[in-house]
Amino acid sequence: MGVVLRAVRGEPRVFAVSVGGASLVALLTVGGAFLVGKVIAGVAVPAMERGKVDAGVLAAAAAALVGLSLLKVAGIYCRRLGSMYMQLRLQASYRRRIIRRYLSLPPAWHRRNATGELLSTASSDVDAAWTPAGSVGYAMATVVLLVSALVALFLTDWALALVGVVLFPTLFGVFEAFSRRSAPRYRRSQQLRGEVSALAHESFDGAMVVKAMGREEFQTARFAVKVNELRDVLISVGRMRGICDPVVESLPTAGMLAVLVVGGWRLRSGAIDVGDLVSAAFLFAMLGAPVRAIGWLLTSLPRAVAGWDRMSAVLDATGEMTYGTGVSVAGRAAAELRFDQVTFAHDGDRPVLREVSFTVPAGATVALVGPTGSGKSSVVSLAARLIDPDLGTVRLDGADLRSLRAAALADAIGLVPQLSFVFDDTVRANVTLGRTGIDDAQVWAALRVAQAEEFVRRLADGLDTVLGERGVLLSGGQRQRLTLARAVAGRPRLLVLDDATSAVDPAVESAILAALRDGGATGSVLIVAHRPATIAAADLVVFLVDGRVAATGSHAELLATEPAYASLVTATQRAEVFS
Repeated sequence: MGVVLRAVRGEPRVFAVSVGGASLVALLTVGGAFLVGKVIAGVAVPAMERGKVDAGVLAAAAAALVGLSLLKVAGIYCRRLGSMYMQLRLQASYRRRIIRRYLSLPPAWHRRNATGELLSTASSDVDAAWTPAGSVGYAMATVVLLVSALVALFLTDWALALVGVVLFPTLFGVFEAFSRRSAPRYRRSQQLRGEVSALAHESFDGAMVVKAMGREEFQTARFAVKVNELRDVLISVGRMRGICDPVVESLPTAGMLAVLVVGGWRLRSGAIDVGDLVSAAFLFAMLGAPVRAIGWLLTSLPRAVAGWDRMSAVLDATGEMTYGTGVSVAGRAAAELRFDQVTFAHDGDRPVLREVSFTVPAGATVALVGPTGSGKSSVVSLAARLIDPDLGTVRLDGADLRSLRAAALADAIGLVPQLSFVFDDTVRANVTLGRTGIDDAQVWAALRVAQAEEFVRRLADGLDTVLGERGVLLSGGQRQRLTLARAVAGRPRLLVLDDATSAVDPAVESAILAALRDGGATGSVLIVAHRPATIAAADLVVFLVDGRVAATGSHAELLATEPAYASLVTATQRAEVFS
């Protein structure tokens, strides 16, 4: 019941409206049953005996019934409005919390969790966790109804009350048995929903690979295995509900029949009158819908618990980065970046960086060069503080990056990742990303530095052109230039480029680097470089081999003194010639 208590604590006012309306309906249901009994005994029976209807009495009875119905309408309105409002508010609130947590967790955590699983948690698991909120008020009011009904039956006749004493615990016993047996199945179904979502997302993202390799049937078969497993689990739950629901539906009817049998015996003995019998029978007849409300709650709880457990795994996830309270030094435009004996390993594996030390001087352009797997991307992630070192420090103008506020880091460091990402929005929105103080003039200036101005002006709506999902309207090189403009628009004091111009031709890349050196980025530049022309344009080259700094110096110096460096650059140059 922990999920129910969290729902109540999360939306106490809305819950009060829901349970208040539902309780009003419950009490009116009990009162209405006895009012009907009084009307039958005091109006209908005398009218049949005399063969004449007293119009005044009939009108009073009708007015009482209509008034009771109107009050019930008001109660039902509050119950339904409060219940749905409570459920939807909780789902929206926790979706926001889940997304905030996703964005706060470091890349290392995201690498361990499939995107499809994360999507499933933010959608299916959140829905499942708070589905009971839609019936919790009604279910609690039903308890009020059952207790009130039992008290009313005892006040009417002990024999009729015994029917309720037997029936009500039987109902709860059926619900408890179903809940206990279905809980593991619901947990498994939520897990499988995540796996199905992960496979679907993988299939969509890899659609071009699948089609190019002719593996449609193979990928479909992989998907079908999980879908069929999910189907079987849900069918097993459906079978259990197929047994539980008819039993629950039949018990109030059985109770009404029992009341008629027992009531008939008590009526003949003179212990009760016709009105009492009608009231008791009518009361049991009205129990069907409220009892189903408890059934909805108890049968949805196992799935809710499974959804909550999966949500909690995200909300309680470790690895969240903590930030300090410092701000970056703003005394000069360009920032100095210093790596001091930095060692880093992914999740405790063999270190990918070992005692790395180098400096990006303020205002300088430093090229990071090395063979595949040498640790260049890890250096970039550390420089932008997407990850933290296991040992050593990364400093910006002498301040440890871990001591700075998140906003200070975002303002000071602009990262252009290896894989460019474009949002399904306009060019303007993709460049500004909602940052204040970036007007259209600055957007065009950033596009000019990134050599993207020309192709943006050719787009149908210019800055207002919607680029489609992942920038489907743009080529790979255009997407790279747009993401570079996004970073430049913020005028960072340190610009970090992770092979961010690999999809553009050498002439465009040279123009971009020239614009950056002329002040387009306003700060220092750390660039992962492969092309000899790009490397030669840097003020300093840091040569990485197997996670260590093998050498630093100018391009010419390293060509003359480092055979491994010369071999790597020469091989790259030959590849460009023959490409």
